[in-house]
This record gives sequence, structure tokens and C-alpha cells, in this order.
Amino acid sequence: MNAGHGIQAERRAAQFAKKWDGRGYEKGETQQFWIELLAAVFGVEKAEDWLIFEQHVPDIGFIDVRIPNTRVLIEQKSAGKDLRKASSQSHGTPLTPYQQAKRYADALPYSQRPRWIVTCNFSEFLVYDMERPSAPPESILLKDLAKERHRLEFLVKHEAQRISRETEVSVRAGEIIGEVYDALLGTPPEQMTREQYLHALNTFCVRLVFCFYAEDAGLFRRGQFHDYLAQFNSQDFRRALKALFKTLATPPAERDPFLEPELAAFPYVNGGLFADGADATPVPPVSLRAKTLILERASAQFDWSEISPTIFGAVFESTLNPETRRSGGMHYTSVENIHHVTDPLFLDALHSEFHHILAQTTERRRQRDLKRFQEKLSTLTFLDPACGSGNFLTETYLSLRRLENDVIRERYKDMPFLPGTSPVLVGIGQFHGIEVNDFAVTVATTALWISEAQMLAETERITGHDIDFLPLKTYANITLGNALQTPWPETDYIIGNPPFVGARVMSTEQKQDMADTFGPRWKNVGNMDYVCAWYKRAWEVMRRHPHTRAALVSTNSVTQGEQPALLFKPLFAEGLHINFARRTFRWDSEATLKAHVHCVIIGFSAAPVSPPIANAGSAGVLARNEALMRAGTPALPALATGGPTIYEGEQVIPARHINAYLTDAPDVFVESRNKPLCDVPEMLFGSMPNDGGHLCGINDEDRARLIAQYPEAEGLLRPFLGAQEYIRGLSRWCLWLKDVSPALIKSIKPIYKAVEGVREVRAASTRASTRAKAATPTLFGEDRQPTTGNYLLVPRVSSERRPYVPIGFMTADVIASDSVQIIPSATLYHFGVLTSSVH
Repeated sequence: MNAGHGIQAERRAAQFAKKWDGRGYEKGETQQFWIELLAAVFGVEKAEDWLIFEQHVPDIGFIDVRIPNTRVLIEQKSAGKDLRKASSQSHGTPLTPYQQAKRYADALPYSQRPRWIVTCNFSEFLVYDMERPSAPPESILLKDLAKERHRLEFLVKHEAQRISRETEVSVRAGEIIGEVYDALLGTPPEQMTREQYLHALNTFCVRLVFCFYAEDAGLFRRGQFHDYLAQFNSQDFRRALKALFKTLATPPAERDPFLEPELAAFPYVNGGLFADGADATPVPPVSLRAKTLILERASAQFDWSEISPTIFGAVFESTLNPETRRSGGMHYTSVENIHHVTDPLFLDALHSEFHHILAQTTERRRQRDLKRFQEKLSTLTFLDPACGSGNFLTETYLSLRRLENDVIRERYKDMPFLPGTSPVLVGIGQFHGIEVNDFAVTVATTALWISEAQMLAETERITGHDIDFLPLKTYANITLGNALQTPWPETDYIIGNPPFVGARVMSTEQKQDMADTFGPRWKNVGNMDYVCAWYKRAWEVMRRHPHTRAALVSTNSVTQGEQPALLFKPLFAEGLHINFARRTFRWDSEATLKAHVHCVIIGFSAAPVSPPIANAGSAGVLARNEALMRAGTPALPALATGGPTIYEGEQVIPARHINAYLTDAPDVFVESRNKPLCDVPEMLFGSMPNDGGHLCGINDEDRARLIAQYPEAEGLLRPFLGAQEYIRGLSRWCLWLKDVSPALIKSIKPIYKAVEGVREVRAASTRASTRAKAATPTLFGEDRQPTTGNYLLVPRVSSERRPYVPIGFMTADVIASDSVQIIPSATLYHFGVLTSSVH
């Protein structure tokens, strides 16, 4: 869309908002409102054909509005109605507008179920994403429609992704901090290493972020941080910041009695972020440009109170991490993907339990169970043993506190609340993390503090009373260390996405981690990915603490090939059960770069969940949960389907038993074999040059040039095929010098030079076997090339989008590289079997 179109769209949205400001009657104006919204604001021709009004749902009622093209269901209320408040229905149960819409959605045929539910009262839109059922709704106000029109584009565009305001603000905040960081970055002083210097700079930026947030969120007086610093010039700016940080770390009773009034006015923060004052972590010099960015761009011109700690923590960490900065991308795990882990693990069950309590008709029992439920929430503990910047922990804390705030709303609506006290029981001390990067530990802790402040503000709005946040009273238990060499605390839930490192690309230290984790009795540890160690360590916690449940994100390789048998067969034998699984999906973990990793999510425990209830539905699950509660069962209620569950895209598949391949089937393992099942030719790796590129890095131009100068070289060059060359039809050549006389090799100077290059590369190797091959530099490091007849070439890597792996016959003069596999003496029968859809 060009700028002119954008301005026109904003103007139309502003006109629409002005027209409907302060008006709107559900029964009489709903149709006009939505037709005009789609037509005037989004330019939909014949908008009335897009909308279905008053669709009848048997035994329930009528859906106000449905947009079938984009799978949107709308519950409309009159102007002034509270979209977050429940009201009595004809069947007697009070429901919020969202709960009303959800009843309709659940009763629709599967093909008509909405991706989005919107509740609206003409002045506000609350947008619920059905792929994130536990996440809070996004609020879009009619008065802001001109600037936030794009956030409603999902109404009319299939491909439109609703951009969260929090996400926009958080990524923008990361960009601002990146600019500040670049302006501060300089040359380390002589007495500091570069690592010490970067640590000081990173810590300084974390402190700045907390101050920016504090003055916008009301923890400081509005503009207090900015106004204090604005009085200093660049030369005194660093000294002023050092004094401020020391003040924030000092309780009022211990401060200098003659402290300047503008410093003394700042509250005591505590919590560790400023605890070492300005001594242990130096404040770097602040240039005029850096000062301007801090005061104007970051403080005066940007509102930090709207950031999402879940997203910003990861964006912030990647912004200040030299390795990720070089990649040019803001890195963060989407909230949606986090909920793929947390919802089936515990949030769905907790929400089910909460709504069951709300449905009770006896108020005394309802209040008793609400109190017990809140106390239960305050006892649940969580561990992310590869927590990074804490996005899993932060989003889990926010989800738990939102649920607690719902409980507080119900508990205290008719109960007096004592000022000066807090009804909040859930704290960040329930959340544990282990992380090897010290800066990420600091970011994770800060993100949790910001989360705590945001949720406390929401609690204040519910109760109508102020609740003190500073000084920080609770602490996140984020431990600095290697998770595979650090003891894990015994918690109720283990969550996260451990490092994605393949078996063949691990560092020496990571290989040692694997050996230490699995021990000498575990078979073929060297063929397992690094993430497998997190399954083993989680299982060790479960054996000591049987009610612990876990859900980990892994590359899908742990459910493919030989790894399921290597990892899960021993664990299943010891009693591990898979409770739910999300089959292969694309894990998008960055905002500007899209490093797509194909992942699975596996939820597991020492105790199995019950099998699914026949024709259970929501009523059956609620009945089962009620029975569990009556029996006093302290463990989790069942999963949403009442048993093991498989998720694939938008499908939710009840299962009897989930095996290591994430199918509803018995535990049968396909294990690695040294011998084929029947009498067939052996499949081998192609030949590995091990030449540093001297023998095989020849293209068509190189070959033509060499032959033009040395015609006798033509017989020494052979076609050389790897997977890419074969699949894409590319041309590549290699020197094949087997049985060629040394005299001929020496007479062709470029070939002789290439042979000497091979000798040097191999002689410099750290592997003894490679150094030994320096004695035969004219030969490939590993030669498996057939000498006669045809062979079958099978690429080791091919696109998942192909229905068949491209396979073909080659003659013996075509040299196969080690990126393909070969089958000498293969027949058309073998070719037919390998290319069949059954195979």
C-alpha cells in the first residue's frame, strides 16, 4: 500500500469512528455498524454479502455476526455494556460476552468454527485468538481506529496476522535500545577485557530499561528519571547516573542525610538490579548522542508501560548479544508458540477447574473453592532449564497471574478489601530458570519484575486500591550455569525449548554434557541430539518427584530415524509416558529474520493420563474433573480431551496411547540395523574427497581452461555429483587420479599443485587418520566408487515438499560424493521399491 492509500484509509477510519462515537444499540444498529466498518474502513465491496447476521444455533440461540470467509464470530453488545462482565442468560448461568460467543463456537460444525472471536460494544473491540485460548484478548478502541486499523485486518484478509500492540511496542523498544547501545559502544579501557566491558555495557542498558519502564508505569513519578537527568550536561551525565543507581540500591534509612532532594525522592528498588551500586559494575562514558537518545528518543518520546515482557526480554537480549546482532534480526519466541507448550500442560486444566468453580450455584461453596483454587495457584512451581531471556517463564507467570486476577475479581467483588494489604498470592518466586549466559539471566529476572509490576497494576484496577510494588519483595530463582551440570530443583512443571544442536555438530563440551548425563551404560549416545539430555534430566526429576510434568520443544529429529529408539525406548521401560504431543510444525523464533526450525512439542510424565472418555465433550470432562475434586485428588485434572492428546495444525486428536513417533499406536521401535531384512545390495556412502577442495572444486570453466592448456588432462577429470548437483542438474568435476602415473601428474602443473594442496591440508589435520592419508594425496580420502556397471544414486538430503526423493542410475565414470548414497549392482526392481510411495 502506498502512502496516499494509507492516508486515505486512516481518514476513512477516523470518519467512521467519529460517526459512531457514543452511539450503538445492539438490536437496531449492529448490522449497519458492521457493514459500514467493512465497506468504509476496509473497502469491501458488497460488504453485506460477507456477513451473516443472526445465524441460528439449535438449543443455544442466535449468533450476532459471523464472517465465514475469514472465520470470525462476533458477539455484539450495546454501547456502554462492559465486555468483561458476566450477565445472566436465559438458562440462568451468568456469562461474559466472550463466554456467550464461545458457546456458539463450540456448537458449530467443525468447518464453521472461528479462528477469531470478537466481542464489541461499539466503542471497543476485544479480539480473542482461538489458537491461543489462554492468552488475554487484545483491546482496540474505536477512538484509536485510524492508527490501529491494521490490527483488525484479519476481519477481511485470510493471510492477515493480527499484530499485537504489545508486539509492536516491544520490538520498537528493542530497536531503540539497539540505537542507545550503538551510541554507547566504544573501546574498552586498558584495565578491562572486552568481555568485562560488554558485561558492564549490557548491565547498564538493563538498568536504563528498568528506569524507562518505572517512570512510565508509575513506579517512579511520571517523568522523574528524565527530569533528573535533563539537568546534567554530557560531561556530568555519567556521574549523575552512578549517583542514581547507588540511590536506587540503598534503603531510605541508610541514605546520606544530605542527599540532594531530587535523588532522595527516588524510591528504594532493591531486588539485585542496582544492588552493587556503581562500584562492581562500572557505568560507561555517555556521549552527547547517547545522552540525546536516552533523554529524548527512549524516555520522552516512547511509552515503555505497554511493552510485553515476554517478547521484549528476548528482543532486548538478542539486540545486545553480539552474535545475534550480527545476524540482523530481533529474536523472540512468539507468545502463540509458548502457549502450544503451556496450555495443554497445565493452563487448559486450570481454566477448566476455574470455570467449574464459577458454575457452582451455592455461593458459600463457590467462595470456599475459589479460595482453595487461589491457594493452589500460589503453590505451583515451574522450571525452564534453558530459560534464555525468560520468555517461557514470563508468559507462564503472566498467564497464572491473569487467572489469579480473575479469581480475585470473583472473591472480592462483594468483600471489603483492606487498604495496605495485597490479595495477590502468586509470586515470581515460584518460577525457576537455569541459563548459561549471565546477561540473559539478568534480562530474565528484569522481565519477570516488569511482568509483576504490570499484573499488580491490573490487580489495582480490579480492587480499586493501590498496592505497593517497590521495594521489590519477591525474587525469581534464575540460576547462572550449564543446565546439564547444575542440579535441577523439584518443581511441578518443567517447560522450555532447549538448544537445537544436532548430534554431529556438538562442541567438545556439549559431547561431554551428553556423556555425563546419560552415563556409560546408555547405548549410542553419540547419535542423539543435544536436546535429548533435557529429557533425561527431566525424567530424573520425575523419578524423585512423580507428580512433575514436563513439556519440551524439540527439533522433530527426536521422533524420526534411530533417535526414538535410542532415547525413548529406555525411558518408556523406566515408566515415562507421553501425555500430549504437537506434531511437526514450523517454529518461527525471530521477528525480522525467519530462521525456520521444524519442531515437535512433547508433554510427558511418570504417571499416564487416563484414556479419553467416550463421547465426553465439555460436559464429560467437567464431570470427570468434579469427581477428581470430590475425591480430593491433588494432581492435575485431565487434559482437555480427557486423555492423551495429539495436536496437528488445528486438529485436536484424542488418543489411547502416544508412542515415540507421536502416533496413536503401541510402542514399536524401528531400530538401527547393520544387516538388511532381506537379500538386497548394500547401500553405501559415496566417496569422501577430504581434500580441502583441491580435487573436487572444479566447474565447467575451470575444466575447459585446464584442457585447453593441457589436453592430456581430459582423461583425469570426471563428473562429480553430490545431492545438490544431482537434484538441481548442476555441473561439477573432480580430479580422479587413481592409477594415474606420477609422471603424468607432475607434467600438468595445476594438477600437481592441487595434489600438493591436498597433502598440506591432510598433514595439518588434528586427526591421526587424516594425517596418515597425506601419504596418498592423489586419492580420495574414502573411495567407494564402483569400477564397472551402473549404480543407483540416492541423495541424503531432499526437500520435504517433494512426494518422492529423486533417485537415479549413474554409470561408473560418474563419481558420487559423500553427500549421496550409492547402491552398486542395483536393478530396476530395487529402483522401483525405493521410489514407491509405500517405501
